[in-house]
Amino acid sequence: MNDHHISDDEHGELGEAEYAQFMELAAEEGFDIDDVEDAIEEAGHGPLPVLAVVGRPNVGKSTLVNRIIGRREAVVEDKPGVTRDRVTYEAEWAGRRFKLVDTGGWEQDVLGIDASVAAQAEYAIDAADAVVFVVDATVGATDTDAAVVRLLRKAGKPVVLCANKVDGPSAEADAAMLWSLGLGEPHPVSALHGRGTGDMLDAVIEALPDAPAQTFGGAAPGGPRRIALIGRPNVGKSSLLNKVAREDRVVVNELAGTTRDPVDELIELGGVTWKFVDTAGIRKRVHLQQGADYYASLRTAAAVEKAEVAVILIDAGESISVQDQRIVTMAVDSGRAIVVAYNKWDTLDEERRYYLEREIETELAQIAWAPRVNVSAATGRHMERLVPAIETALAGWETRVPTGRLNAFLGELVSSHPHPVRGGKQPRILFGTQAGTKPPRFVLFASGFIEHGYRRFVERRLREEFGFEGTPIFRPWWTRSSGTGWSTQCWTIRSS
Repeated sequence: MNDHHISDDEHGELGEAEYAQFMELAAEEGFDIDDVEDAIEEAGHGPLPVLAVVGRPNVGKSTLVNRIIGRREAVVEDKPGVTRDRVTYEAEWAGRRFKLVDTGGWEQDVLGIDASVAAQAEYAIDAADAVVFVVDATVGATDTDAAVVRLLRKAGKPVVLCANKVDGPSAEADAAMLWSLGLGEPHPVSALHGRGTGDMLDAVIEALPDAPAQTFGGAAPGGPRRIALIGRPNVGKSSLLNKVAREDRVVVNELAGTTRDPVDELIELGGVTWKFVDTAGIRKRVHLQQGADYYASLRTAAAVEKAEVAVILIDAGESISVQDQRIVTMAVDSGRAIVVAYNKWDTLDEERRYYLEREIETELAQIAWAPRVNVSAATGRHMERLVPAIETALAGWETRVPTGRLNAFLGELVSSHPHPVRGGKQPRILFGTQAGTKPPRFVLFASGFIEHGYRRFVERRLREEFGFEGTPIFRPWWTRSSGTGWSTQCWTIRSS
């Protein structure tokens, strides 16, 4: 990015000339000018203050998070231990914006995955500017709650005490009993119904510090590129994120399905900042799932839609399954750039490598165009190859072919390899244009119906001529000519 002229005028960090150019482009694209001005104002703010929501399991932390952000985002189920990682959302109250961190339930003297969840909650407390401590008012203060209080006092962060599950005036006496924790006034709240949350958030705003100032520049337009890590459960998505982040950012356990909420992390690799999104493993068809797994699958699909690149992780030590192929199809249909990472490569012997290559040729032929990396998230082997593969996929995803060059290519193609004659007729492609990028989309006009096999042939030759490595050529539309003019019938083509 070029250096920007910094000014202190009403346009924030954008200079007058830059602001005028930006607004002109926004108007050409059809954006509402008021919305664009609001977006510039929000972008001018520095790093937002961080509010962590902590407490023991099943006290309603995720329900409270959903109430604060105003939508059902965090996975909620009526049993303890649903949230495991710390998950960050943006929230706003009384004109103040802040980051809200949902955490798993903290418990003392636990082992295994519960200990990892507790460690994530402790990390969230250390990284936060203020903390909301959620206690179940109907149960009262427990030994675990007292242990959390000691943890909070040691951290020295401002604390707002939330007495949850106070659904009416009769339950407020239970909330008053929580004065015994020594954290000040308990705020009676019903996260499920919204009762009392406004008063609690007023106290939160008073506890949060002002956002520090931030200078403009350095980041790419539109922010860091978003990379979604997807795959079956237990293929190593969380381990891969921890390895590229160089810290234990998310919970890793041999138990399949550890991750449930998508977890974002800004990571600098190769001098560029990327936003990696760890997602829940996709077990089976969504409509066959229940409870937290069902909602986790929906959030994984949403994370893929928001991403620019989908890194599909496949366990190289196991046979490529039908579920792997379903995940590949989901990524292709979403129109994201695609990189395939074969994890646990260090565990393979020569025989397994031979059979894996055969499986790739037969089971994943539909994405032969996707860059491939063989990695080990556990040891870090070949991790340096991941970013070049992502950059290659993004370059293909954003490739645009000039209309003149495309039609010259189509003319040569039709001349050298015409469509087969069917029923005494030989349809041919007349002309075409690229309708868009991210992913590339083409509109090709033909004199008749183009058979599926010939469409696959045209797409294959498009890739050979112009690249498009790492991206589906998404939903090209074909229009045929009738005797009286152009018809409106068209056909959708999937990537081969």
